[in-house]
Amino acid sequence: MHVVLPKRLHTFWATCIEVKKSPGPGAFFVGRNPNVAAGQIIILNGAPRSGKSSIAAAIQDMFDGVWINFGVDACAQITPPRLRPGIGLRPGGERPDLEALVPRIYAALYDSIAAHSRLALNVVTDVGHHDAYSRPLDILSDCARRLAGLPVLFVGVRCPIEVILQRRSASGADGAYVSGSVGDPVPLPVRRWQEEVHRPGIYDLEVDTSRQNPAECAGAIRHRLEAGPEPLAFRKLAQMRARDKDGNQRSPMPRLPGWKT
Repeated sequence: MHVVLPKRLHTFWATCIEVKKSPGPGAFFVGRNPNVAAGQIIILNGAPRSGKSSIAAAIQDMFDGVWINFGVDACAQITPPRLRPGIGLRPGGERPDLEALVPRIYAALYDSIAAHSRLALNVVTDVGHHDAYSRPLDILSDCARRLAGLPVLFVGVRCPIEVILQRRSASGADGAYVSGSVGDPVPLPVRRWQEEVHRPGIYDLEVDTSRQNPAECAGAIRHRLEAGPEPLAFRKLAQMRARDKDGNQRSPMPRLPGWKT
């Protein structure tokens, strides 16, 4: 059956879903008001205690506009205790029982990021991507696909392992972190994070929190956004996923027991 909408109603719905490319690189006009640009997305990727959360807080404090921050810590708070650490699951494949859930929480997180951006809200997200599970899950490239067409800056947050160990010791969070020993002063999980979190190493910008404080890192990020060039890291990562899929090299997203697709 073909339904003809009244002109006023047709115009209303057309305005609600209108999506236009802007003249500028990577920017879009989205939402009920076609003159409102999509919110900027900044993804901070690094190991635990590398300084991601402090940079996110500096961005919220220093940058113009509304900046929403959510990532691995926020997800942990809303994840049922029996399923934690959720997307914070560390490299090593130690919890294959949780691995079916991790890609879905990441998918929900990135779909939420996209929704915020399309409503003209800027988002800064701090995460620790890796693919060192009991089998490859290809989560990062799937997440990149979910932000296709939106302005994304992917930032690698680097920090030497010696500084990370100092921060862990100074945090006073007894029992929250695995400890080293006399024979193995650098715990294996810490080494694994350092080795895995920056693979494949495709970024738009990298910062080193042992050399720059949070405000300086935020300043470098702002300069990169203002001076260019156009961020392309997530576009490249999404294309990597597509090539894997075409070549039948990527396993499908694992299913939870009882889930139907």
